[in-house]
Amino acid sequence: MFHKKFLNRFTFGQLTVAIVVIYLLYSVVSVVLSLNPTPSTASIVNLVISGILAILAFTDLTQNKHTIRKNYPIFARFRYMFESIRPEMRQYFWEGELDGKPFNRRERSIVYQRAKNEKQTVSFGMQDDPNRLGYEWAAHSVYPKHVSDTNFRTLIGGDQCTQPYSASVYNISAMSYGALSKKAITALNEGAKIGGFAHNTGEGGISQYHRSGGDLIWQIGTGYFGCRDEKGFFNDALFEERSNYPEVKMIELKLSQGAKPGHGGLLPAEKNTPEIAAIRSITPHTTVHSPSGHTAFSNPTELINFVAKLRKLSNGKPVGFKICIGKKDEFLDIVNAMLETGIHPDFITIDGAEGGTGAAPLEFIDYMGMALNDALVFANKTLIENGLRDKVKLLASGRIISAFDISKAMALGADACYSARGMMFALGCIQALQCDSGYCPVGIATQDETLYKGLDVTDKRMRVANFHKNTMKALGEFISACGYEDPKQIDAKTFHKRIEHGVNKTFQEMYFGELDTRKKQA
Repeated sequence: MFHKKFLNRFTFGQLTVAIVVIYLLYSVVSVVLSLNPTPSTASIVNLVISGILAILAFTDLTQNKHTIRKNYPIFARFRYMFESIRPEMRQYFWEGELDGKPFNRRERSIVYQRAKNEKQTVSFGMQDDPNRLGYEWAAHSVYPKHVSDTNFRTLIGGDQCTQPYSASVYNISAMSYGALSKKAITALNEGAKIGGFAHNTGEGGISQYHRSGGDLIWQIGTGYFGCRDEKGFFNDALFEERSNYPEVKMIELKLSQGAKPGHGGLLPAEKNTPEIAAIRSITPHTTVHSPSGHTAFSNPTELINFVAKLRKLSNGKPVGFKICIGKKDEFLDIVNAMLETGIHPDFITIDGAEGGTGAAPLEFIDYMGMALNDALVFANKTLIENGLRDKVKLLASGRIISAFDISKAMALGADACYSARGMMFALGCIQALQCDSGYCPVGIATQDETLYKGLDVTDKRMRVANFHKNTMKALGEFISACGYEDPKQIDAKTFHKRIEHGVNKTFQEMYFGELDTRKKQA
């Protein structure tokens, strides 16, 4: 009874502080008693530890921000410590081969292996469940082909383009300098040069690190970075100058991004250094908001005319737009504007809602936009039905890192694909999920020199080039097993999906019916 009354009279926090104070007094007495003429090492260590614990206990007990720390001084701090290392603990100790998100361990491992030119095989058997709902697979042929040249390319540039570009079917997706470190951008671009594929600049403009010899796709976002006037509006002269850089092969107008469609970016004043400001044509040390929408056009007809304007100013280079499809009617309106004006883009990039980003609100990253498969099918069917498919190429972006991913996207209508996070894995990304913190442990998504100085460009550029080369080799082996000699030949009948227990359907049956989806060779 006395025990219960005693505990009810004092809080856990008060008892903790009392114990720490007693420990501190004991340590002080120990130091005093051991003076002969100097205190012992043990007593000094005890005094330091007890002093630190006393400071922590009183700090926790007197603060009012965290209730758990106030109620449970010192002990509550272990909660925050364990929570901070939760992603690493899961990844290293408890995560299964197919559990990790957004990319599981098997997916990450195949990128690392291909980037390092290491063993790219797995043993013993499949770990996925072929009987689960949603399982996808490809139908192989008893008459496989042999593909020796895996430098698969597609020609982008319609009849209104005078400088068409022969693009690899697999390229580096949009990542700006600022979101990524200067060394990461340099390694990506030099890797693209070695491997002969394209590097999308992201909407942050063309930095000197993008100009390391690789082919560029210059992305223009709502902030018009690199081609804007002092008020933030599109600047014809700046665009004309920079779009005619010899390494700029295509122009991509960003309407929306899969991970955060309809959401503009923010560049804080502290990140807006003179170097960043010069690249983006903005005033340094000021906070810059990217609008959620464009100011250069406000309807489908104006959009299509703006595409024509960009093509003219760039002297006929391929121009397209990137979109995460939301309202289908709006995409249909854009297609109708193409028909009415007779003007069409050279390509359309379809970004799936599963695409990545450095940072986005949860509501946008998890619940906004159409998934890549559905969006790609819808865009492909719409262009076919309106007689535009042979004039407009489709590029696909959103969790595409393996030959299976590329083949599947091309079966649904893509002519070429992008990858951002796959290329980041090739650079050494460990999926630490710290992209928005500025403390990327491998020096990729950070501007902290102490972190990115450890990223060796000479080594990482080769890993990027190797990943692309080995993925193209895997693509050649994959399509050969399915009876094809070129990815352009892949059709929707090749891929199957389990939609019910005991029921599989081909992608052709699921998405296209009797519609002929064959693409003209280019």
